[in-house]
Amino acid sequence: MAEMRQPIESGAPDPKPYMHPTMVKNYGKWVYHSHPKPGVLYHRAESGDQVWTVKAGTQRQMDVYTIRKLADIADQFADGFVRFTTRSNIEYMVTDEKKVEPLIKALFDNGFPVGGTANSVSMIAHTQGWLHCDIPGTDASGVVKALMDDLYHEFINCEMPNRVKLSTSCCEINCGGQADIAIIVQHTKPPKINHDLVANVCERPTVVARCPVAAIRPALVNGKPSLEVDEKKCICCGACYPPCPPMQINDPEHSKIAIWVGGKNSNARSRPTFHKLVAAGLPNTAPRWPEVGEVVKKILSVYKGDAHPWERMADWIDRIGWPQFFEKTGLPFTKYHIDDWKGHRATLNQSAHIRF
Repeated sequence: MAEMRQPIESGAPDPKPYMHPTMVKNYGKWVYHSHPKPGVLYHRAESGDQVWTVKAGTQRQMDVYTIRKLADIADQFADGFVRFTTRSNIEYMVTDEKKVEPLIKALFDNGFPVGGTANSVSMIAHTQGWLHCDIPGTDASGVVKALMDDLYHEFINCEMPNRVKLSTSCCEINCGGQADIAIIVQHTKPPKINHDLVANVCERPTVVARCPVAAIRPALVNGKPSLEVDEKKCICCGACYPPCPPMQINDPEHSKIAIWVGGKNSNARSRPTFHKLVAAGLPNTAPRWPEVGEVVKKILSVYKGDAHPWERMADWIDRIGWPQFFEKTGLPFTKYHIDDWKGHRATLNQSAHIRF
C-alpha cells in the first residue's frame, strides 16, 4: 500500500505536477505574450519555447460524459493537460502551432465555444444554485445558460471596449463577487418564521448574531423558544436563513432579481470598485429570465457604443456620470438608487450586543 501523503497545512497546493511540462520548464521565464485571435493566447519564453493557450466556455455543472469528452480532446491536441478557470472556462496548453486550429474546430464541433479573452464578454462566474446550495433564491446556473445564449456573439468576438466580467448570485450573500454586471437575487419581504421548528433546528444566539442590522431577537412564542424579526429594521438580506431554515425568506412572488454594475477587482488603470444597483424588482422567471436578459443586453449595447477604448464599465460610468448612465440606458431611476443609508448609528446602536 502506498504511503499517505502528508497534508499541507498552509498555502495552496503545488500546481506544477498538473502543469504542462513546457510551462514548468519555463516557469517565471516568459518574455512576452500576445493575443492572436479571440480565445487564444500566445506565450514565448526566454528559451524560445512557445505555448498557445486555447480557452473555451463550459457549463459549471458537468456530467461525467462531458468531462470525458473534454479529456479526450486534451489527449488528442494538448498532451493531456488542461485547467479549469474560476469562470467555468477550460484552457488547453498547446506547444505545436499546427494543433491550434484543429483544437479550436474540435471544441466548436463538440459545443464548446472558444472565446472569452481580451475585450470580450467573459464567461459568467456564478454560485451553485438549486443543484448544490442550501439557500438559493434562484437557479444561478440557469440564469447563466440563458444569458450566455444571448451573449454568444460577444463571447466569441472581441468587440467590447474592454473586458466585461459578469457574475450571478442566487442569494444576497453575493458569492459571485464584484463584476462589471452582476445579477443578484433580491428579497423584498422579511422572513416567515415557522415557530414550531425554531427551537429544534436553530441555534438562536448564532442567528441573532448573524443579522447585520440587529433586527432579530429571541422570543417566546406559544410557550416555545423562538425568534422574532423587527420588520422596520430588517433589510431582507437573507443572512438569517442559512443557520435557521425555519426563517424562510425565499418566496416565488417576493424574491426578485436585481442588476448591479460597475464592480471591479482589478487595480489596472483604476482602483477596484464596488458595483452599484441600477435595476431592481425584475421577475424571477425561470427557466429563461427574459426580463433580466433584456436589461443586461441594453446595458452592454450602450456601453459598447459609448465607452472609450479600454474603459471598464466603472471607468465609463465615472466619466459620463450616473445621470447620463440612466438616461442612455433608459433604465428608470428611483429613490431606491440613492445611497443614503446612515443606519449604522441610529439602527445598529439600538442592539443590546453592538455598541459604537
